[in-house]
Amino acid sequence: MSTPTLGRIAVHAACTAAACAAVFAAPARADDAAKPFDPARYSQQPTECDRLASHPDDPNRVADGRERKDIDLPKAIAACEAAVRADPKNPRLNYQLARVYGYSGQGEKALPYRRAATDGDYPQALFVVGYITLLGMNKQPQDTCAAAELIRRSAHQGRLAGQLGFVHYVVTGRFDACPVKKDPTEMQGFLEAAKQQLAGDYYKSLLVEQLERQLQARGAGAAG
Repeated sequence: MSTPTLGRIAVHAACTAAACAAVFAAPARADDAAKPFDPARYSQQPTECDRLASHPDDPNRVADGRERKDIDLPKAIAACEAAVRADPKNPRLNYQLARVYGYSGQGEKALPYRRAATDGDYPQALFVVGYITLLGMNKQPQDTCAAAELIRRSAHQGRLAGQLGFVHYVVTGRFDACPVKKDPTEMQGFLEAAKQQLAGDYYKSLLVEQLERQLQARGAGAAG
């Protein structure tokens, strides 16, 4: 899948949240969810960016993750800028650069790198960018329906937060006005996949059970 070239990144880096809103609001391609992310398409060699800016919950990270409080932001930004210059199509590195820009209060500078990461179907980016798009956080243009598509795509890519989050937002009505696919069978599949990741986690397993009941009730209500 195409991601911005260095020239396009340089142009987009200057855009404002308002100017980028239309770009992030663009609907996802219909076949996005059917194509699993393949990390082997990109370098798996850890960079200084990975060592300084990987997220602990990122299933595709190649170095130990760091919580926000543990990141040296100036060093991480410099390392990730260099990493993206060297490997501009790598969605993991684009996500991590966007992450540290966002943490440093430079949300507008993060926008093109968030887009590069989601265009590359990077699972962690699909959920995180979807979530901040839903809330309009950190200079990310608020767009509920664009968020719905991104979070659903993250669920298809196996991201646990997306599997649970998408079903939660659907059954609570957050995405009712959106054209995103809300297929009960598909959503049950998300929950079944989540169970496989939650073996032994009592509290999160209770959350899955609750979502299953809500999904069944929603289906019964629609049938009635």
